Amino acid sequence: MSKLLQTLVNSIALGSLYALTALGYTLVYGVLRFINFAHSDVFTVGAWVSFSIATAFGWASTGSPWFAMPLVLLLAMALCAALGIMIERLAYRPLRKAPRLNVLITAIGVSLFLQNVGQLQWVFGTQPQSMPPVLEDSSVAELSGVHIRMVDLVVVSLTIVLLGLLEFLIYRTKLGRAMRAVSFDEKTASLMGINANRIVSITFGIGSALAAAGGMFFALKYGSIKQSADATWVLLGLKAFVAAVVGGIGNVRGAVVGALLIAFVEMFGAAYFSPHMRDFYVFVILIVVLLVRPSGLFGSSTVEKV
Repeated sequence: MSKLLQTLVNSIALGSLYALTALGYTLVYGVLRFINFAHSDVFTVGAWVSFSIATAFGWASTGSPWFAMPLVLLLAMALCAALGIMIERLAYRPLRKAPRLNVLITAIGVSLFLQNVGQLQWVFGTQPQSMPPVLEDSSVAELSGVHIRMVDLVVVSLTIVLLGLLEFLIYRTKLGRAMRAVSFDEKTASLMGINANRIVSITFGIGSALAAAGGMFFALKYGSIKQSADATWVLLGLKAFVAAVVGGIGNVRGAVVGALLIAFVEMFGAAYFSPHMRDFYVFVILIVVLLVRPSGLFGSSTVEKV
């Protein structure tokens, strides 16, 4: 029973990490209808920027104050939001009217650019690093042999809060109505006085900020950060993308549900079957969902009249 409960707790924590990245995928797709494959690299940059900020403040060698985690989190989210806006402005906006294949190739190019620039010695370097403990990863509770750790508790709480804020932003604010209008028909929204370029930039900024939060907490949870071109980051990005697709890409709640689902399958499969096939379980779920419900669990099929 303790193994079952511990696996359940670990699944919720891992699913929350996936959700923070999957929300960025689904936001961008919901507005522009294309997949930003450089999004996982923004996640990587978020982890490394968090490390750099904490190291710059000297918290790698000394104890960190109580405000260390919120400060590092806010700065990393702000910097990655600026990076996301810059990527949209320089790489994607000129191709807004181009064929989707051009945009897809550009996204892959941006991804490779971020991976390789991150390996430069004066940026992040090629050596793995240990994340400074800006948040003490101690056990805050133990119930029947099940440990609940501080990082897991914070990331789950943060995911719930951010999901609520996103829901409020999209469905209860003027900005959210503008985002939905651009998603439905960008040309008509522009004719109605909505600055579509501004809305798209804000969407990229929000998605990139969420990826930065996920990157920081991933580094805190697992302790070490690998070089920006390491295959680990690519696989993490793919799993977050799978979560968005399984939940119904373009649906905010679906992204969170999809992230939790694949985390449950991955963790329970590793715990009770084979830990070497944990990635295999994730992609099996993707195939099954696409076969049964191609639009995802919360997605809706679109009907075009001709």
